[in-house]
Amino acid sequence: MKAIVQNEFGDAGVLSYTDVEVPKLGDHECLIKVAYTSVNYADIKNRNGNKEKGTFPLTLGLDAAGTIEEAEAGSAFAKGDRVIAFPKAGSYAEYVVANENLIYKIPDSLSFEQAAAMPIVSILSYMLLHEIGQVKTTDTIVIHSAAGGVGSMLVQLAKVFGVQKIIGTVGSMEKMNYVKELGADLVCSYETFTEEVLRETENLGANLIFDSVAGDVTRKSLNCLALYGTLLQFGNSSGKAGTFTTNDVHSSCRNIKGFSLGTTRKHDPVRLAPIAKKVIDLFDAKQISLPIAKIFQLSEAAEAHRLIESRNYEGKVLLEVK
Repeated sequence: MKAIVQNEFGDAGVLSYTDVEVPKLGDHECLIKVAYTSVNYADIKNRNGNKEKGTFPLTLGLDAAGTIEEAEAGSAFAKGDRVIAFPKAGSYAEYVVANENLIYKIPDSLSFEQAAAMPIVSILSYMLLHEIGQVKTTDTIVIHSAAGGVGSMLVQLAKVFGVQKIIGTVGSMEKMNYVKELGADLVCSYETFTEEVLRETENLGANLIFDSVAGDVTRKSLNCLALYGTLLQFGNSSGKAGTFTTNDVHSSCRNIKGFSLGTTRKHDPVRLAPIAKKVIDLFDAKQISLPIAKIFQLSEAAEAHRLIESRNYEGKVLLEVK
């Protein structure tokens, strides 16, 4: 089968379209023929690696949509079932293997394109909003990187839930109309959001702030977080650590929470199935959707990565696997 493989950390040029063996099934696993896989910013970070020694060859990719090719006897899945999944060894490939706890059936009425766009961003967003953040309709919330995959989903889910005021931030104000069309009430730049949030809330601040950027954005977020408010930290696309002190939380009764979908997939996967069912139903009912920025062929993974790194896109970037 064909797959995208890298044998060293580096820029998009390290991604190679090559032949590899079809993966073998382990206990409680299914083989999936991939139709589409999404490209997430985490893939860029994983491709770049760090100073630690990597395990190569490496195939990137966190989620996929396709059909069951092979399942164990007695499995809840059968050949031909349409599914989304979190594969165990990357998803940039024609065939992948996933644990049954991380595979979810999708209806015939949901396109593979929309299905492939949703797993990481929709399940993560739903959990951030409702389980970790415990959002209320009366809240004012701030969503950083609101034009990205998770940001786009958070805005829509908050709108569907009926959140009182949704404020999004973007790296370029050219994305303002896109974020407003998703449901945001106000869109700000990273440079001005602190002042604009305080102005919008009569200096009370936001009740919930969703931060996947970190770095200076974390500090600026704390400057406009309300008493008893919660800062949800779930990424660091800036490449820098966000900093805070105990003085930022104890006297103001504020919370700083961290969450990782990757950690949850690894240590508590059964927690995800009920959330997957909810977001699949929302997509199937067309209450939420994800705009597709561009679809590349699997062999064009390097070009897809370059688009992600440019940040010059809105919505999700997919790889089509033929």
